[in-house]
Amino acid sequence: MRRVVTAVTGIVTLLVAAIAVVVSAPTATAASLVQVANFGFNPTNLGMYLYVPASVAPRPAILVAVHQCTGSGPGFFASTQFAALADQFGFVVIYPSATRAGSCFDVSTPQSLTHDGSSDPAGIVSMVDYVEQHFNGDPGRVFVTGASSGGMMTDVLLGDYPDVFRAGAAFMGVPYGCFATTDPSMWNAQCADGLVTKTPQQWGDLVRGADPGYAGPRPRVQLWHGTADGTLNYHNFGEEIKQWTNVLGVSQTPTSTDTPQAGWTRTRYAAADGTVEVEAYSIAGAGHVLPLAGMAADAIHFFGLDSATAPPPPTTQPPPSGGACQVSDSTLAWNTGYTANLTITNTGTTPINGWSLGFTLAAGQSVVSGWNATYAPAAGRVTATNLSYNGSIAPGASTSIGFQAAYTASAAAPSAFTLNGSTCTLS
Repeated sequence: MRRVVTAVTGIVTLLVAAIAVVVSAPTATAASLVQVANFGFNPTNLGMYLYVPASVAPRPAILVAVHQCTGSGPGFFASTQFAALADQFGFVVIYPSATRAGSCFDVSTPQSLTHDGSSDPAGIVSMVDYVEQHFNGDPGRVFVTGASSGGMMTDVLLGDYPDVFRAGAAFMGVPYGCFATTDPSMWNAQCADGLVTKTPQQWGDLVRGADPGYAGPRPRVQLWHGTADGTLNYHNFGEEIKQWTNVLGVSQTPTSTDTPQAGWTRTRYAAADGTVEVEAYSIAGAGHVLPLAGMAADAIHFFGLDSATAPPPPTTQPPPSGGACQVSDSTLAWNTGYTANLTITNTGTTPINGWSLGFTLAAGQSVVSGWNATYAPAAGRVTATNLSYNGSIAPGASTSIGFQAAYTASAAAPSAFTLNGSTCTLS
């Protein structure tokens, strides 16, 4: 079975006004919000709330709707239009509910920023599995949306589980991996304040590094942000566009720009066949208050859930240029840290143009500094990405990189090396 950020305080409090009944079997009453217990792998003790409309389709699509910090699943149910749209179009809505202090979702830790990890994303995917198994949910039509912490979780789920989600709509989010931190508070002020800028390739590599072995189709993405957002700075909106256009293989130059409503600017980024892979809404003067009335319907339309006609199939993107590789490493440890020097050799017959080296750090280790590459996140499954001067490796040639790490328990050397998704031998 597929296994499946406490960070944002001060985010707008949504109304909480739904009564939930705890059950452990698929006995959800139509047209009511029901809490489901024992739904599967749930490492962070999330709550699961389920809405099955009275007119549910025989093979319903599944929408995951993720609340903001200080909110809850029932609160998001009561204060957004997704349940009313489910009544109209027959899909099922899952409302995850964070139970930690502050009621934020984890979009910060290494355990959340990886496929089949051990934090909130894994529990949410268990909820999807449950609905597919017990309510005949359609695994080919699974979507996710959310606001603020939930918007950030939307980006995380799309990155961690491209095999699960067909598309997502992130309201007031940040790029995948932007909130990564080893700070116990899980709060990344640099990201929240809009001080993190990366190239499209660097942002895209963070997404691809979540599941390095995945080479299938990627979910389409809709993004929403207010220009006056004082909690998650508007700068993040542009960085999200850079990230997802790179991941989905479309130009950063919009294929169309329009104004659906006064103060709204919508840019679309389409593939050669006309499929809109990324759609972005900039809302002039809006603060940290999205989604506003009507926006849920736009998200549902982007997903294709308001039509009997299924949306176009996702585009299959070719994996990054890979090839055979070998890594040699040497480490020098002391009582609180170590340095690692890594040599990457192209053992294939074609050049490697642009590379991302993935490797795993032992528990309790974190990258403090590095050279000849950028490193993110700092702990867990780390991706080292080439710099401008060392992105090409000819057949038989090598390049060297390195980093300094701190540790609390073990100075074990990094392991499980992959280059652009291809497993490397260790010399």
